[in-house]
Amino acid sequence: MTDHELQLKAVGLRRAMLQLIVNAGAGHTGGGLSCIDILNVLYNRVLNVSPETFGDPTRDRYVQSKGHSVEALYAVLADRGLFPASALDTVCRYRSPFVGHPTRKISGIEMNTGALGHGLPISVGLALAAKMDQAGYRVFTLLGDGELAEGSNWEAAMAAAHYRLDNLTAILDHNSLQITGRTREVCNNEPLDAKYRAFGWEVSTVNGHDISELTAVLSQPPRKGQPTCIIANTVKGQGVSFMEDVARWHHRVPTEQELRQALAELDAAEAKLKATAL
Repeated sequence: MTDHELQLKAVGLRRAMLQLIVNAGAGHTGGGLSCIDILNVLYNRVLNVSPETFGDPTRDRYVQSKGHSVEALYAVLADRGLFPASALDTVCRYRSPFVGHPTRKISGIEMNTGALGHGLPISVGLALAAKMDQAGYRVFTLLGDGELAEGSNWEAAMAAAHYRLDNLTAILDHNSLQITGRTREVCNNEPLDAKYRAFGWEVSTVNGHDISELTAVLSQPPRKGQPTCIIANTVKGQGVSFMEDVARWHHRVPTEQELRQALAELDAAEAKLKATAL
């Protein structure tokens, strides 16, 4: 897939995610929109994961530590064919396995997550297991920047460097907002690049909405003996003007009118992208 094709796909994924949140009557809209480009590149260019390989022990592992943004993951997994897109009509419905956080009942999901601060420690364990088994798979995890207030993340970061887990990549969805406001005002964790380097990690900083930048950094071979941290600078609510960089969209469902406006903006973005290919 070309960059242009993935950019078009990202618009479709945003559209699908918004519609499923409205249908479900619940969801984390802003954080899903900020991380969907990262998931788009991971699942379409980087991860050795597909409907055919998900049960293969040699597959790569992906753990969504910021599990509250599961709607973005659902949209991407459906697009990749891990389950039928029609399953998204059941999100948050009675007896549906598609709930508000990732669960292993759903094809394509490795671990139950949602309690913040758990994804990185789990990923350290998976990566360490791969080293002990001399297995070649890689482990990727996506964290939110507000999530880093959980001390378990820093214990895991220290352990990952100690065990020289160069098969581990942590991606930080650095949108600088959390449910109660600016992360730096709620619990300041900057400078993140310096902190991860001090813990012994290889660190890169990229535009988390740029397909080519994400592809380059996620595809490059890891530095031997060091885990990798990718700080992806993103915008909460990316792609919908009235949601962008607004904290109240952390956990808010669009009204029918807001959905129509959001979809109109996405349609316009799609038309503009298609026009550039002519």
